Amino acid sequence: MRITLLIAVSTMTFLYAQQSTTLKNMHLAHKGEKIVQVLCEKEKLPTAWKDIETLMQKIKISQACPPLSKAKQEAVAYYLIYGSSNVLQKHIVVPENAKCPVCGMFVSKYPKWVAQMEHDEKIYYFDGVKDMMKYYIFDGDFLYDRTHISQMVVSDYYTLEMIEAKEAFYVLDSDIFGPMGRELIPFKSKEKAKQFLSEHNGKSIVKFDEISDSMLMKLDGLL
Repeated sequence: MRITLLIAVSTMTFLYAQQSTTLKNMHLAHKGEKIVQVLCEKEKLPTAWKDIETLMQKIKISQACPPLSKAKQEAVAYYLIYGSSNVLQKHIVVPENAKCPVCGMFVSKYPKWVAQMEHDEKIYYFDGVKDMMKYYIFDGDFLYDRTHISQMVVSDYYTLEMIEAKEAFYVLDSDIFGPMGRELIPFKSKEKAKQFLSEHNGKSIVKFDEISDSMLMKLDGLL
């Protein structure tokens, strides 16, 4: 029993560390992309190099950018390695000042729970699938044309990878709570959802079209 618990704790510690590293890479690449767009001649920059320190030296030698601080060189290096076609498109990047339109909380504080919707050419960020689904389902509380929704994406619980909301598998009401309490926890694969379900006492696995207003209200203890 004790050995099993220690293994579980070690696994979760590893996953959290992996997520933390991914987020650092993501934010550095995002910062580097902005620096390149504003200050650098992109065509003169070196090709990506696996070693960050070597790549930073190559950036300096290339003179593609004006003299940069070490932090800015590092950010540009991460952008060249990961690029917008890799990290930036696989994870939801949340502006620091973005607030959930349902609960009003700052979403960037909770990167592993982020969901995102775009409609009428504006992007909305949520601190959990539950709040995004409230925004989607409760049309009496949130007035907008649902036919104008151009994107709905969620974050895989383990990898933070961006998933189309309608393709994800959601574990309902487990013993893992999100920023807003009991949640619908998304996974890219059904196998991972089943594993999480058994390990964390989830009630069931549901797909997007099965999520209902009563299900959301039960998660909040209103039914």
